[in-house]
Amino acid sequence: MINRIRDIRKAKGLTLAELAEACDPPTTAQTIGRLETGMRNLSLKWMDRIGRALGVDPETLVRSDESPAPSVVAELGANGAEALRSPREALLPTDLAEARGEALAVIEVTASTGEYRPGDRLWLRRIAPEEAGRAINRDCLVPRPGGRFAFGRLIDRQGTMIGLLPPGSGQKQLVVDNPPWIGLAVMLVRAL
Repeated sequence: MINRIRDIRKAKGLTLAELAEACDPPTTAQTIGRLETGMRNLSLKWMDRIGRALGVDPETLVRSDESPAPSVVAELGANGAEALRSPREALLPTDLAEARGEALAVIEVTASTGEYRPGDRLWLRRIAPEEAGRAINRDCLVPRPGGRFAFGRLIDRQGTMIGLLPPGSGQKQLVVDNPPWIGLAVMLVRAL
């Protein structure tokens, strides 16, 4: 089994000391470092403790040796592609969401609509309607009564009303009153 504590800790933006302090009861940064590197045995008790501190299910802290994880091997910057000193595990969108304690939703695109192509997957982070201000001019999925949804660019919020402009040309603005949540588009996955 491969230990993923370091990857998840870094995805959450925590230092060794911060994770150690978040454990209940608190431990030391040195102990967390030893658990991350495999210098100390990662028991079920430690998995539960660290999982709670990171806000993830304990089983996400390890993966099988037989299932190779995708890895980041280079970074593309202004000067072109540059190799990393050593490859690092590329966390999948669901791993990142779990590391942040979030639930993600996904839209699968089946027909060209606006800038989206068939086969695209749009990953959405659920936010409270009160946070709609941070979603202005971003694509969002909003639940409607009867199990339906509205999708489009969030262009207006007045009280409990959310205004969306659908991505297709010539479509009218959609207004949803008092949605239970808003799915804010955070990642587009497109096969090449």
